[in-house]
Amino acid sequence: MLTVNIHEAKTHLSRLIAAAVRGESFVIAKAGRPLVVVSAVEPPARSPRVGFMAGGIAVPDDFDRMGAEEIDALFGGGGSAP
Repeated sequence: MLTVNIHEAKTHLSRLIAAAVRGESFVIAKAGRPLVVVSAVEPPARSPRVGFMAGGIAVPDDFDRMGAEEIDALFGGGGSAP
């Protein structure tokens, strides 16, 4: 495993991070004494959100007109639902 001192790690941080992402872990040392191991982090698994309620609910055909009379009464609309 590659060992770099703190100064070299600061100078070449982008290059070292790219190597870690490729799976090449490395050690950062101070005065030759290892301090930390740097390695890539695996992203958490994400479940798809689209369609997660498929089959779980039913939307009525008149959904966009539901409660129209009550809304008109509350807000004095006087109009009628389409």
